[in-house]
Amino acid sequence: MTDTTAQPAAKRRATFNTLEVSQVRKLTADSVEVAFAVPSELVEDYNYLPGQYVALRAHIDGHEVRRSYSICAEPRPGEIRVAIKQDIGGVFSTWANEFLKAGDRLDVMNPQGAFTSKLQVTSMNDPEKLAAEEVARNRSVHLVAFAAGSGITPIMAIAKAVLRASDSSTFDLVYANRSAMDVMFAEELGDLKDKYPARLAVHHVLSREQRISPLMSGRIDADKLNDILDEVIQVDTTDEWFLCGPFELVQLCRDTLAERGVPEEKIRFELFSTGRPETPQGQQGRVVEADPRGENYAITFNLDGLSGTVESPKSSHETVLNAALRVRPDVPFACAGGVCGTCRAKVVSGEFVMEENYALEKDEVDRGYVLTCQTRPTSKELVVDFDA
Repeated sequence: MTDTTAQPAAKRRATFNTLEVSQVRKLTADSVEVAFAVPSELVEDYNYLPGQYVALRAHIDGHEVRRSYSICAEPRPGEIRVAIKQDIGGVFSTWANEFLKAGDRLDVMNPQGAFTSKLQVTSMNDPEKLAAEEVARNRSVHLVAFAAGSGITPIMAIAKAVLRASDSSTFDLVYANRSAMDVMFAEELGDLKDKYPARLAVHHVLSREQRISPLMSGRIDADKLNDILDEVIQVDTTDEWFLCGPFELVQLCRDTLAERGVPEEKIRFELFSTGRPETPQGQQGRVVEADPRGENYAITFNLDGLSGTVESPKSSHETVLNAALRVRPDVPFACAGGVCGTCRAKVVSGEFVMEENYALEKDEVDRGYVLTCQTRPTSKELVVDFDA
């Protein structure tokens, strides 16, 4: 990649590389922006589309910990930037906020994810294509985003890119936080508003602070969301919607937009988590042994052109990911909670059940793709392809 208009590869093998932390910048009392320097020989591998994420891997207190974080900056050769908000009890986020510093080295997966524009997946990196779309529509492209807390991270990259790519595109952002002190990228949002005063509208909704407008005060519930859509957002002229935040808010927005007749294909969403704290968010290939009586599922998988088979006892209710990790520790995964999509694979043959899916599009599921962290075999043999 020689400039910011270069195109990321259509599909890349999820691979970790060790990168050096070039900067750690405090955003709020409980969040930081972390910049990684990408060496010249890896620049192509770390090209990305606005809205994608990277998985970070570190060893903390003797345990391997992986977490996924959205990239918060426009594509820039030689650099990756993410924002990490400290969660209560969060092992990785606490460590990153309290101990991570410039000069440290971390394993960073190359960019993944599909939280990107569907208008033309390359348009935000190609001003001419975005302009052509606007001519075809006979009007400017208008995007709307709802974000809460650290959900602003991928939205920052998307908003900057689309506003830069076209002289007439417009962007509405509804950003929910507890208080003004919790607003991540507050200064950057202000600068962006100053740069595009007629094309960017930022609507801050604070749940624990009283604002001049009652509509912008309090928690976003169904009534408030409908009022915002009635009074603030031009629903009928919005070309695409981006939703990023906790499960409850994202699902509320999806349901409400569907009730208003917004087509599903116009709505892009990304979650912090599934909203099910009892669901394990990490897998290390837990110890499972094949049943000597033969009550096993045979799981065959293809990865990097190599095929492997592992026996999984029916009594263990083991996921495809966990089984594969027992024989191939390089099987790609990040959240293991059905959210990020890193462990995506295509079922070649066999029967299965996928318990959760907050990452795959409907057309991907229809074509046989699954999240292996959420998929369990139900037939004697199951064959999946991570390379598909």
